[in-house]
Amino acid sequence: MTQHRLPRSLRLDSSDLYVFATAAEPGEWAVSGAFAFANRDAADLEANLDAKEKLALANGWLGTDSFGYSSLVEIAEIDEAGYFAVVERLARHFVERYGAPGLAEALPVARREVDDASELCTHKTGTLLAVERDFDEKGQLLERFRVIRPERAEDHAKIWEIVED
Repeated sequence: MTQHRLPRSLRLDSSDLYVFATAAEPGEWAVSGAFAFANRDAADLEANLDAKEKLALANGWLGTDSFGYSSLVEIAEIDEAGYFAVVERLARHFVERYGAPGLAEALPVARREVDDASELCTHKTGTLLAVERDFDEKGQLLERFRVIRPERAEDHAKIWEIVED
């Protein structure tokens, strides 16, 4: 069975519960979610978003179950069936939330979103990713992704060993 890699929502502390209107649940698959702010100019977003929505715009990953946001994601493996379930959930969200004409039209767009998220996952599983969004001088939404490498014990030499007396 084919394995893919996708970002998975992570909650290191409870801050996401307070900074986002809806927080993604830990462990749900995530995409960038920039589409939620696409086709709107910076002035419109600045004037019409509340503080929590502005934080989602600036630093939020969109969970594909709750459609809430998380500040961080980790790279994780997902099987083929799970991957396509994420695509279908996202496509249904496009129809229900954004008025896509139908599932058939939304599926290819959702597939591109999930494929784009997968392309960010070239690092080792467990690696953390953060997103930063801002507008350039032309008013185009820019995304920058930051890699946070985990410091895992198995990657380092042992500094002690337990032995029997």
